[in-house]
Amino acid sequence: MIELSSKDLEQLDSKGISKEKVANQIQTFKEGIPFVQLSQAAVVGNGILRFSEKEQLNLLQYFEDHRGNLNLLKFVPASGAASRMFKAMFNFLDSYDPSKEKLSEYIERTGDKDAKKFTENLSDFPFYDLIMSRIKGKASNKDEEAYLFVKEMLTEDGLNYGFYPKGLLPFHKYDTGTATPFEEHLKEAALYAKTKGRANLHFTVSELHDEMFAKEEALVGPKISKQTDTIFKVSYSNQKPSTDTIAVDMDNRPFKNSDGTILFRPGGHGALIENLNDQDADIIFIKNIDNVVVDKNLETVANSKKMLAGVLKKVQDKAFAYAKLLENDAVSIEKSDEIKDFLEKDLNVRMPNIYDDLGVEEQKKVLKDKINRPIRVCGMVKNEGEPGGGPFWIKDAKGNISLQIIESAQIDMDNKEQAAIVQNATHFNPVDLVCGVRNHKGEKFNLLDYVDAKQGFITGKTKEGKELKALELPGLWNGGMAFWNTIFVEVPLVTFNPVKTVNNLLKPTHQA
Repeated sequence: MIELSSKDLEQLDSKGISKEKVANQIQTFKEGIPFVQLSQAAVVGNGILRFSEKEQLNLLQYFEDHRGNLNLLKFVPASGAASRMFKAMFNFLDSYDPSKEKLSEYIERTGDKDAKKFTENLSDFPFYDLIMSRIKGKASNKDEEAYLFVKEMLTEDGLNYGFYPKGLLPFHKYDTGTATPFEEHLKEAALYAKTKGRANLHFTVSELHDEMFAKEEALVGPKISKQTDTIFKVSYSNQKPSTDTIAVDMDNRPFKNSDGTILFRPGGHGALIENLNDQDADIIFIKNIDNVVVDKNLETVANSKKMLAGVLKKVQDKAFAYAKLLENDAVSIEKSDEIKDFLEKDLNVRMPNIYDDLGVEEQKKVLKDKINRPIRVCGMVKNEGEPGGGPFWIKDAKGNISLQIIESAQIDMDNKEQAAIVQNATHFNPVDLVCGVRNHKGEKFNLLDYVDAKQGFITGKTKEGKELKALELPGLWNGGMAFWNTIFVEVPLVTFNPVKTVNNLLKPTHQA
Protein backbone atom coordinates (compact mmCIF):
# COMPACT_ATOMS: atom_id res chain seq x y z
CA MET A 1 0.00 0.00 0.00
CA ILE A 2 1.22 3.52 -0.74
CA GLU A 3 2.27 5.90 2.01
CA LEU A 4 -0.01 8.94 2.10
CA SER A 5 0.31 11.83 4.53
CA SER A 6 -2.67 13.42 6.27
CA LYS A 7 -2.33 16.32 3.82
CA ASP A 8 -2.51 13.85 0.89
CA LEU A 9 -5.61 12.20 2.37
CA GLU A 10 -7.28 15.60 2.78
CA GLN A 11 -6.59 16.32 -0.90
CA LEU A 12 -8.10 12.95 -1.93
CA ASP A 13 -11.13 13.61 0.22
CA SER A 14 -11.71 17.05 -1.34
CA LYS A 15 -11.73 15.46 -4.81
CA GLY A 16 -13.94 12.53 -3.80
CA ILE A 17 -11.20 9.99 -4.64
CA SER A 18 -10.73 6.95 -2.40
CA LYS A 19 -7.36 5.67 -1.19
CA GLU A 20 -8.21 2.31 -2.82
CA LYS A 21 -8.74 3.97 -6.21
CA VAL A 22 -5.32 5.66 -5.99
CA ALA A 23 -3.71 2.35 -4.95
CA ASN A 24 -5.33 0.60 -7.93
CA GLN A 25 -4.13 3.30 -10.31
CA ILE A 26 -0.57 3.05 -8.98
CA GLN A 27 -0.76 -0.73 -9.40
CA THR A 28 -1.79 -0.14 -13.03
CA PHE A 29 1.32 2.03 -13.54
CA LYS A 30 3.48 -0.75 -12.05
CA GLU A 31 1.94 -3.52 -14.14
CA GLY A 32 1.53 -1.44 -17.30
CA ILE A 33 -1.42 -1.74 -19.67
CA PRO A 34 -0.97 -4.46 -22.27
CA PHE A 35 -1.81 -3.81 -25.91
CA VAL A 36 -5.16 -5.20 -27.01
CA GLN A 37 -5.02 -8.37 -29.06
CA LEU A 38 -6.72 -7.83 -32.42
CA SER A 39 -8.35 -10.97 -33.81
CA GLN A 40 -9.43 -9.45 -37.15
CA ALA A 41 -10.74 -6.20 -38.60
CA ALA A 42 -14.52 -5.78 -38.56
CA VAL A 43 -15.67 -5.46 -42.16
CA VAL A 44 -18.97 -5.44 -44.03
CA GLY A 45 -20.33 -8.98 -43.73
CA ASN A 46 -18.29 -9.71 -40.60
CA GLY A 47 -19.03 -7.18 -37.88
CA ILE A 48 -20.34 -4.25 -39.94
CA LEU A 49 -23.85 -4.09 -41.38
CA ARG A 50 -24.55 -2.39 -44.70
CA PHE A 51 -28.19 -1.67 -45.59
CA SER A 52 -29.73 -1.06 -49.00
CA GLU A 53 -31.60 2.19 -49.58
CA LYS A 54 -34.93 0.37 -49.11
CA GLU A 55 -33.75 -1.26 -45.85
CA GLN A 56 -32.54 2.12 -44.56
CA LEU A 57 -35.94 3.67 -45.26
CA ASN A 58 -37.68 0.80 -43.45
CA LEU A 59 -35.42 1.22 -40.40
CA LEU A 60 -35.93 4.99 -40.43
CA GLN A 61 -39.69 4.41 -40.56
CA TYR A 62 -39.50 1.89 -37.69
CA PHE A 63 -37.93 4.60 -35.53
CA GLU A 64 -40.49 7.20 -36.66
CA ASP A 65 -43.34 4.80 -35.82
CA HIS A 66 -42.09 4.40 -32.24
CA ARG A 67 -40.45 7.74 -31.40
CA GLY A 68 -43.66 9.27 -30.00
CA ASN A 69 -43.40 6.93 -26.99
CA LEU A 70 -39.67 7.32 -26.48
CA ASN A 71 -37.72 9.61 -24.20
CA LEU A 72 -34.83 10.79 -26.42
CA LEU A 73 -31.62 12.62 -25.54
CA LYS A 74 -28.67 13.96 -27.49
CA PHE A 75 -25.40 13.80 -25.50
CA VAL A 76 -22.56 16.02 -26.74
CA PRO A 77 -19.02 15.89 -25.25
CA ALA A 78 -18.09 19.58 -25.54
CA SER A 79 -15.38 20.32 -23.00
CA GLY A 80 -12.54 20.65 -25.51
CA ALA A 81 -10.87 24.05 -25.81
CA ALA A 82 -9.91 25.30 -29.28
CA SER A 83 -6.21 25.74 -28.45
CA ARG A 84 -5.22 22.57 -30.38
CA MET A 85 -7.31 23.66 -33.34
CA PHE A 86 -5.19 26.82 -33.65
CA LYS A 87 -1.81 25.27 -32.78
CA ALA A 88 -0.32 25.89 -36.24
CA MET A 89 -1.55 29.49 -36.27
CA PHE A 90 -0.06 30.18 -32.83
CA ASN A 91 3.25 28.91 -34.24
CA PHE A 92 2.84 31.23 -37.24
CA LEU A 93 2.28 34.19 -34.91
CA ASP A 94 5.50 33.36 -33.04
CA SER A 95 7.58 32.73 -36.17
CA TYR A 96 6.52 35.38 -38.67
CA ASP A 97 7.38 39.09 -38.55
CA PRO A 98 5.90 41.06 -41.50
CA SER A 99 8.35 43.95 -40.91
CA LYS A 100 11.31 41.64 -41.62
CA GLU A 101 10.19 39.44 -44.53
CA LYS A 102 7.42 38.89 -47.03
CA LEU A 103 4.83 36.23 -46.31
CA SER A 104 5.88 34.28 -49.43
CA GLU A 105 9.50 34.32 -48.19
CA TYR A 106 8.44 33.06 -44.75
CA ILE A 107 6.44 30.20 -46.29
CA GLU A 108 9.31 29.25 -48.60
CA ARG A 109 11.81 29.41 -45.72
CA THR A 110 9.72 27.36 -43.26
CA GLY A 111 7.53 25.22 -45.54
CA ASP A 112 4.58 26.23 -43.32
CA LYS A 113 1.74 24.63 -45.33
CA ASP A 114 -0.88 25.42 -42.68
CA ALA A 115 -0.12 29.16 -42.76
CA LYS A 116 -0.07 29.10 -46.57
CA LYS A 117 -3.50 27.45 -46.77
CA PHE A 118 -4.95 29.68 -44.06
CA THR A 119 -3.70 33.00 -45.47
CA GLU A 120 -4.64 32.12 -49.06
CA ASN A 121 -8.25 31.38 -48.05
CA LEU A 122 -8.96 34.08 -45.44
CA SER A 123 -12.25 35.17 -47.00
CA ASP A 124 -13.68 31.61 -46.79
CA PHE A 125 -13.52 31.52 -42.99
CA PRO A 126 -16.79 32.27 -41.18
CA PHE A 127 -15.15 34.93 -38.99
CA TYR A 128 -13.57 36.81 -41.93
CA ASP A 129 -15.95 39.80 -41.95
CA LEU A 130 -15.81 40.22 -38.18
CA ILE A 131 -12.00 40.22 -38.02
CA MET A 132 -11.59 42.43 -41.10
CA SER A 133 -13.90 45.02 -39.53
CA ARG A 134 -11.74 45.00 -36.38
CA ILE A 135 -8.38 45.44 -38.14
CA LYS A 136 -9.60 47.84 -40.83
CA GLY A 137 -6.99 50.47 -41.74
CA LYS A 138 -4.30 48.99 -39.47
CA ALA A 139 -2.25 47.17 -42.13
CA SER A 140 0.04 48.84 -44.70
CA ASN A 141 0.10 45.79 -47.02
CA LYS A 142 -1.48 42.35 -47.59
CA ASP A 143 1.23 40.47 -45.68
CA GLU A 144 0.80 42.62 -42.59
CA GLU A 145 -2.98 42.25 -42.95
CA ALA A 146 -2.65 38.44 -42.84
CA TYR A 147 -0.46 38.69 -39.73
CA LEU A 148 -2.85 41.11 -37.98
CA PHE A 149 -5.78 38.86 -38.93
CA VAL A 150 -4.23 35.89 -37.10
CA LYS A 151 -3.21 38.11 -34.18
CA GLU A 152 -6.74 39.51 -33.82
CA MET A 153 -8.17 35.99 -34.01
CA LEU A 154 -5.98 34.49 -31.30
CA THR A 155 -4.63 37.00 -28.79
CA GLU A 156 -6.23 38.01 -25.52
CA ASP A 157 -6.48 41.62 -26.68
CA GLY A 158 -8.34 40.41 -29.78
CA LEU A 159 -11.07 37.78 -30.11
CA ASN A 160 -9.10 35.25 -28.03
CA TYR A 161 -10.41 32.27 -30.03
CA GLY A 162 -7.56 30.09 -28.72
CA PHE A 163 -9.18 30.21 -25.27
CA TYR A 164 -12.71 29.53 -26.54
CA PRO A 165 -14.42 26.18 -26.24
CA LYS A 166 -14.69 24.68 -29.73
CA GLY A 167 -18.47 24.59 -29.43
CA LEU A 168 -18.77 28.39 -29.32
CA LEU A 169 -16.56 29.38 -32.25
CA PRO A 170 -18.12 30.55 -35.51
CA PHE A 171 -17.96 27.41 -37.69
CA HIS A 172 -20.37 28.21 -40.51
CA LYS A 173 -21.34 31.32 -42.44
CA TYR A 174 -24.85 31.83 -43.82
CA ASP A 175 -26.56 34.82 -45.44
CA THR A 176 -28.14 35.50 -42.03
CA GLY A 177 -24.82 35.43 -40.12
CA THR A 178 -22.50 32.86 -38.57
CA ALA A 179 -23.38 29.73 -36.59
CA THR A 180 -21.51 27.91 -33.81
CA PRO A 181 -21.41 24.11 -33.38
CA PHE A 182 -23.71 24.58 -30.36
CA GLU A 183 -26.32 26.15 -32.63
CA GLU A 184 -25.88 23.46 -35.30
CA HIS A 185 -26.38 20.71 -32.69
CA LEU A 186 -29.72 22.29 -31.71
CA LYS A 187 -30.84 22.24 -35.36
CA GLU A 188 -29.86 18.59 -35.67
CA ALA A 189 -31.56 17.59 -32.44
CA ALA A 190 -34.81 19.11 -33.68
CA LEU A 191 -34.74 16.62 -36.56
CA TYR A 192 -34.01 13.33 -34.80
CA ALA A 193 -34.02 13.77 -31.00
CA LYS A 194 -37.44 15.43 -30.68
CA THR A 195 -40.56 13.87 -29.21
CA LYS A 196 -43.89 15.69 -28.92
CA GLY A 197 -42.31 19.01 -29.88
CA ARG A 198 -39.51 18.80 -27.32
CA ALA A 199 -35.81 18.00 -27.74
CA ASN A 200 -33.45 17.19 -24.86
CA LEU A 201 -29.72 17.90 -25.15
CA HIS A 202 -26.91 17.46 -22.66
CA PHE A 203 -23.49 19.07 -23.14
CA THR A 204 -20.46 18.14 -21.04
CA VAL A 205 -18.46 21.36 -20.73
CA SER A 206 -15.42 22.67 -18.89
CA GLU A 207 -16.21 24.63 -15.72
CA LEU A 208 -14.26 27.51 -17.25
CA HIS A 209 -16.86 27.78 -20.00
CA ASP A 210 -20.14 27.27 -18.07
CA GLU A 211 -21.14 30.91 -18.36
CA MET A 212 -20.19 31.17 -22.04
CA PHE A 213 -22.45 28.24 -22.97
CA ALA A 214 -25.32 29.68 -20.93
CA LYS A 215 -24.96 32.97 -22.84
CA GLU A 216 -24.89 31.20 -26.22
CA GLU A 217 -28.01 29.22 -25.32
CA ALA A 218 -29.83 32.40 -24.32
CA LEU A 219 -28.74 34.02 -27.59
CA VAL A 220 -29.47 31.30 -30.16
CA GLY A 221 -31.93 29.00 -28.34
CA PRO A 222 -35.07 31.11 -28.94
CA LYS A 223 -34.12 31.69 -32.59
CA ILE A 224 -33.63 27.96 -33.41
CA SER A 225 -36.66 27.10 -31.30
CA LYS A 226 -38.79 29.33 -33.49
CA GLN A 227 -37.19 28.12 -36.74
CA THR A 228 -37.68 24.44 -35.92
CA ASP A 229 -40.89 24.67 -33.86
CA THR A 230 -39.09 22.90 -31.00
CA ILE A 231 -38.87 23.42 -27.27
CA PHE A 232 -35.25 22.76 -26.29
CA LYS A 233 -34.38 21.47 -22.85
CA VAL A 234 -30.60 21.87 -22.54
CA SER A 235 -28.61 20.64 -19.55
CA TYR A 236 -24.89 20.74 -18.77
CA SER A 237 -22.36 18.94 -16.61
CA ASN A 238 -18.63 19.14 -15.93
CA GLN A 239 -16.13 16.31 -15.76
CA LYS A 240 -16.13 15.14 -12.12
CA PRO A 241 -13.00 15.82 -10.01
CA SER A 242 -13.36 12.23 -8.72
CA THR A 243 -12.51 10.96 -12.23
CA ASP A 244 -9.11 12.70 -12.25
CA THR A 245 -6.23 10.22 -12.22
CA ILE A 246 -3.02 10.34 -10.19
CA ALA A 247 0.28 11.11 -11.94
CA VAL A 248 3.40 9.24 -10.84
CA ASP A 249 7.15 9.75 -11.16
CA MET A 250 9.35 7.28 -13.06
CA ASP A 251 9.52 5.09 -9.90
CA ASN A 252 5.70 4.90 -9.75
CA ARG A 253 5.46 7.12 -6.67
CA PRO A 254 2.82 9.90 -6.53
CA PHE A 255 4.18 12.92 -8.43
CA LYS A 256 4.29 15.97 -6.17
CA ASN A 257 3.72 19.58 -7.28
CA SER A 258 6.12 22.27 -6.07
CA ASP A 259 3.65 23.09 -3.25
CA GLY A 260 3.75 19.49 -2.01
CA THR A 261 0.31 18.46 -3.28
CA ILE A 262 -0.19 15.34 -5.42
CA LEU A 263 -0.57 15.99 -9.13
CA PHE A 264 -3.90 14.76 -10.49
CA ARG A 265 -4.81 15.07 -14.18
CA PRO A 266 -8.15 14.89 -16.03
CA GLY A 267 -8.87 11.28 -16.98
CA GLY A 268 -9.71 11.98 -20.65
CA HIS A 269 -13.08 11.51 -22.37
CA GLY A 270 -13.47 8.12 -20.67
CA ALA A 271 -14.33 10.08 -17.51
CA LEU A 272 -17.58 11.09 -19.23
CA ILE A 273 -19.04 7.61 -18.72
CA GLU A 274 -19.97 9.01 -15.27
CA ASN A 275 -21.77 11.98 -16.87
CA LEU A 276 -23.52 9.65 -19.33
CA ASN A 277 -24.50 7.38 -16.46
CA ASP A 278 -26.27 10.33 -14.78
CA GLN A 279 -28.58 10.76 -17.82
CA ASP A 280 -31.86 8.95 -18.11
CA ALA A 281 -33.52 8.33 -21.48
CA ASP A 282 -34.75 5.45 -23.62
CA ILE A 283 -32.38 6.28 -26.47
CA ILE A 284 -29.28 8.48 -26.24
CA PHE A 285 -27.56 9.85 -29.36
CA ILE A 286 -23.85 10.64 -28.87
CA LYS A 287 -21.92 12.94 -31.17
CA ASN A 288 -18.80 15.11 -30.70
CA ILE A 289 -19.16 18.90 -30.53
CA ASP A 290 -17.00 19.63 -33.60
CA ASN A 291 -18.78 17.16 -35.90
CA VAL A 292 -21.47 19.34 -37.45
CA VAL A 293 -22.65 20.15 -40.99
CA VAL A 294 -24.07 23.15 -42.84
CA ASP A 295 -27.82 23.24 -43.44
CA LYS A 296 -27.73 21.67 -46.92
CA ASN A 297 -26.44 18.38 -45.43
CA LEU A 298 -28.69 18.35 -42.36
CA GLU A 299 -31.37 16.06 -43.76
CA THR A 300 -28.88 13.36 -44.87
CA VAL A 301 -27.21 13.41 -41.45
CA ALA A 302 -30.53 13.32 -39.58
CA ASN A 303 -31.82 10.42 -41.70
CA SER A 304 -28.65 8.46 -40.95
CA LYS A 305 -29.21 9.00 -37.21
CA LYS A 306 -32.85 7.91 -37.47
CA MET A 307 -31.78 4.79 -39.37
CA LEU A 308 -29.30 3.89 -36.58
CA ALA A 309 -32.04 4.50 -33.99
CA GLY A 310 -34.30 2.18 -36.02
CA VAL A 311 -31.61 -0.55 -35.86
CA LEU A 312 -31.39 -0.08 -32.08
CA LYS A 313 -35.15 -0.05 -31.46
CA LYS A 314 -35.74 -3.14 -33.61
CA VAL A 315 -33.02 -5.24 -31.98
CA GLN A 316 -33.92 -3.93 -28.52
CA ASP A 317 -37.58 -4.95 -28.91
CA LYS A 318 -36.45 -8.49 -29.69
CA ALA A 319 -33.87 -8.55 -26.88
CA PHE A 320 -36.44 -7.32 -24.35
CA ALA A 321 -38.92 -10.06 -25.34
CA TYR A 322 -36.24 -12.74 -24.90
CA ALA A 323 -35.03 -11.20 -21.60
CA LYS A 324 -38.61 -11.42 -20.22
CA LEU A 325 -38.85 -15.10 -21.19
CA LEU A 326 -35.52 -15.85 -19.51
CA GLU A 327 -36.57 -14.00 -16.37
CA ASN A 328 -39.85 -15.92 -16.17
CA ASP A 329 -37.98 -19.16 -16.80
CA ALA A 330 -40.29 -19.80 -19.75
CA VAL A 331 -37.52 -21.06 -22.01
CA SER A 332 -37.34 -24.48 -23.66
CA ILE A 333 -34.06 -25.91 -25.00
CA GLU A 334 -35.20 -24.91 -28.52
CA LYS A 335 -35.95 -21.38 -27.32
CA SER A 336 -32.52 -21.20 -25.64
CA ASP A 337 -30.91 -22.07 -28.97
CA GLU A 338 -33.02 -19.39 -30.65
CA ILE A 339 -31.88 -16.77 -28.10
CA LYS A 340 -28.23 -17.84 -28.50
CA ASP A 341 -28.62 -17.53 -32.27
CA PHE A 342 -30.13 -14.02 -31.88
CA LEU A 343 -27.31 -12.92 -29.56
CA GLU A 344 -24.64 -14.16 -31.95
CA LYS A 345 -26.16 -12.96 -35.22
CA ASP A 346 -27.92 -9.74 -34.22
CA LEU A 347 -25.82 -8.54 -31.26
CA ASN A 348 -22.39 -9.92 -32.25
CA VAL A 349 -22.09 -11.72 -28.91
CA ARG A 350 -19.55 -14.54 -28.72
CA MET A 351 -20.26 -17.27 -26.17
CA PRO A 352 -17.54 -18.47 -23.77
CA ASN A 353 -15.58 -21.48 -25.06
CA ILE A 354 -17.10 -23.73 -22.40
CA TYR A 355 -20.73 -22.86 -23.30
CA ASP A 356 -21.53 -26.17 -25.04
CA ASP A 357 -20.23 -28.17 -22.05
CA LEU A 358 -22.51 -26.36 -19.58
CA GLY A 359 -25.78 -27.75 -18.24
CA VAL A 360 -29.11 -26.27 -19.39
CA GLU A 361 -29.50 -24.03 -16.32
CA GLU A 362 -25.92 -22.77 -16.57
CA GLN A 363 -26.44 -21.96 -20.25
CA LYS A 364 -29.56 -19.97 -19.36
CA LYS A 365 -27.51 -17.99 -16.82
CA VAL A 366 -25.01 -17.11 -19.55
CA LEU A 367 -27.82 -16.08 -21.93
CA LYS A 368 -29.43 -13.95 -19.21
CA ASP A 369 -26.12 -12.21 -18.50
CA LYS A 370 -25.38 -11.59 -22.19
CA ILE A 371 -28.82 -10.25 -23.09
CA ASN A 372 -29.22 -7.93 -20.09
CA ARG A 373 -26.68 -5.32 -21.17
CA PRO A 374 -26.76 -1.81 -22.60
CA ILE A 375 -26.77 -1.78 -26.42
CA ARG A 376 -24.83 0.60 -28.64
CA VAL A 377 -25.32 0.99 -32.38
CA CYS A 378 -22.28 2.74 -33.84
CA GLY A 379 -22.07 4.34 -37.26
CA MET A 380 -18.86 3.50 -39.13
CA VAL A 381 -17.56 5.37 -42.17
CA LYS A 382 -15.30 4.10 -44.92
CA ASN A 383 -11.64 4.70 -44.10
CA GLU A 384 -10.37 7.74 -45.99
CA GLY A 385 -7.09 7.99 -44.08
CA GLU A 386 -8.46 10.13 -41.22
CA PRO A 387 -6.92 9.56 -37.78
CA GLY A 388 -9.04 7.85 -35.15
CA GLY A 389 -10.17 4.50 -33.80
CA GLY A 390 -11.64 1.68 -35.79
CA PRO A 391 -13.89 -1.38 -35.52
CA PHE A 392 -12.15 -4.66 -34.69
CA TRP A 393 -12.82 -8.12 -33.27
CA ILE A 394 -10.51 -8.50 -30.27
CA LYS A 395 -9.50 -11.40 -28.06
CA ASP A 396 -9.10 -10.96 -24.30
CA ALA A 397 -6.70 -12.79 -21.97
CA LYS A 398 -9.24 -15.59 -21.47
CA GLY A 399 -9.68 -16.09 -25.20
CA ASN A 400 -13.11 -14.41 -25.32
CA ILE A 401 -13.82 -12.58 -28.60
CA SER A 402 -15.79 -9.32 -28.78
CA LEU A 403 -16.50 -6.45 -31.13
CA GLN A 404 -14.81 -3.20 -30.04
CA ILE A 405 -13.76 0.29 -31.15
CA ILE A 406 -9.99 0.39 -30.76
CA GLU A 407 -7.60 3.38 -30.91
CA SER A 408 -4.23 3.05 -32.66
CA ALA A 409 -2.46 3.71 -29.32
CA GLN A 410 -3.94 0.43 -28.01
CA ILE A 411 -2.36 -1.64 -30.80
CA ASP A 412 1.19 -3.01 -30.93
CA MET A 413 2.14 -1.74 -34.39
CA ASP A 414 5.61 -3.36 -34.05
CA ASN A 415 3.88 -6.73 -34.18
CA LYS A 416 3.63 -7.64 -37.89
CA GLU A 417 0.46 -9.73 -37.50
CA GLN A 418 -1.31 -6.94 -35.58
CA ALA A 419 -0.14 -4.29 -38.07
CA ALA A 420 -1.43 -6.47 -40.95
CA ILE A 421 -4.89 -6.61 -39.34
CA VAL A 422 -4.89 -2.80 -39.09
CA GLN A 423 -3.93 -2.61 -42.78
CA ASN A 424 -6.99 -4.73 -43.62
CA ALA A 425 -9.36 -2.36 -41.80
CA THR A 426 -11.90 -0.77 -44.14
CA HIS A 427 -13.79 1.55 -41.75
CA PHE A 428 -13.14 3.89 -38.86
CA ASN A 429 -15.04 5.36 -35.95
CA PRO A 430 -16.61 8.82 -36.45
CA VAL A 431 -18.13 8.82 -32.90
CA ASP A 432 -21.70 8.39 -34.05
CA LEU A 433 -23.50 6.33 -31.41
CA VAL A 434 -27.09 5.52 -30.56
CA CYS A 435 -27.39 3.94 -27.13
CA GLY A 436 -30.03 1.92 -25.31
CA VAL A 437 -29.30 2.21 -21.60
CA ARG A 438 -32.39 0.62 -20.03
CA ASN A 439 -33.35 -3.01 -19.50
CA HIS A 440 -36.61 -4.77 -20.44
CA LYS A 441 -38.28 -3.47 -17.25
CA GLY A 442 -37.40 0.13 -18.08
CA GLU A 443 -34.72 0.24 -15.36
CA LYS A 444 -31.50 2.08 -16.16
CA PHE A 445 -28.32 0.04 -16.32
CA ASN A 446 -25.42 1.20 -14.15
CA LEU A 447 -23.03 1.92 -17.02
CA LEU A 448 -20.01 1.82 -14.70
CA ASP A 449 -20.51 -1.96 -14.46
CA TYR A 450 -19.67 -2.37 -18.16
CA VAL A 451 -16.28 -0.60 -18.30
CA ASP A 452 -13.07 -2.54 -19.06
CA ALA A 453 -10.53 -0.85 -16.76
CA LYS A 454 -7.73 -2.64 -18.63
CA GLN A 455 -8.30 -0.51 -21.75
CA GLY A 456 -6.82 2.75 -20.45
CA PHE A 457 -3.62 4.45 -21.62
CA ILE A 458 -0.35 5.30 -19.86
CA THR A 459 1.43 8.29 -21.39
CA GLY A 460 4.70 10.09 -20.66
CA LYS A 461 4.53 13.80 -19.79
CA THR A 462 6.72 16.47 -18.19
CA LYS A 463 5.92 19.05 -15.52
CA GLU A 464 8.34 21.79 -14.49
CA GLY A 465 11.08 19.92 -16.34
CA LYS A 466 10.44 16.63 -14.50
CA GLU A 467 9.29 13.45 -16.22
CA LEU A 468 6.06 11.82 -15.12
CA LYS A 469 3.59 9.15 -16.15
CA ALA A 470 -0.08 9.94 -16.64
CA LEU A 471 -3.08 7.62 -16.81
CA GLU A 472 -5.97 8.10 -19.18
CA LEU A 473 -9.17 6.25 -18.38
CA PRO A 474 -10.59 3.81 -20.95
CA GLY A 475 -12.10 6.00 -23.69
CA LEU A 476 -15.84 6.65 -23.52
CA TRP A 477 -16.61 4.60 -26.65
CA ASN A 478 -13.57 2.29 -26.28
CA GLY A 479 -13.03 0.52 -22.96
CA GLY A 480 -15.74 2.67 -21.38
CA MET A 481 -18.35 0.63 -23.30
CA ALA A 482 -16.34 -2.60 -23.69
CA PHE A 483 -18.96 -4.88 -22.13
CA TRP A 484 -21.98 -3.41 -23.95
CA ASN A 485 -23.68 -5.33 -26.75
CA THR A 486 -22.37 -3.75 -29.95
CA ILE A 487 -23.63 -3.30 -33.50
CA PHE A 488 -21.63 -1.51 -36.22
CA VAL A 489 -23.45 -0.01 -39.22
CA GLU A 490 -21.97 1.67 -42.29
CA VAL A 491 -23.04 5.32 -42.55
CA PRO A 492 -22.36 7.95 -45.25
CA LEU A 493 -19.09 9.89 -45.13
CA VAL A 494 -21.02 13.20 -44.93
CA THR A 495 -21.88 12.29 -41.32
CA PHE A 496 -18.22 12.78 -40.35
CA ASN A 497 -16.93 16.37 -40.44
CA PRO A 498 -14.70 16.98 -37.42
CA VAL A 499 -12.76 20.22 -37.09
CA LYS A 500 -9.39 19.23 -35.67
CA THR A 501 -7.54 22.21 -37.18
CA VAL A 502 -8.88 25.60 -38.23
CA ASN A 503 -8.19 24.74 -41.90
CA ASN A 504 -10.77 21.92 -41.67
CA LEU A 505 -13.38 24.72 -41.82
CA LEU A 506 -12.42 25.11 -45.50
CA LYS A 507 -13.82 21.64 -46.35
CA PRO A 508 -16.95 21.69 -48.55
CA THR A 509 -19.11 20.26 -45.74
CA HIS A 510 -18.42 23.41 -43.69
CA GLN A 511 -19.03 25.86 -46.55
CA ALA A 512 -22.68 26.86 -46.89
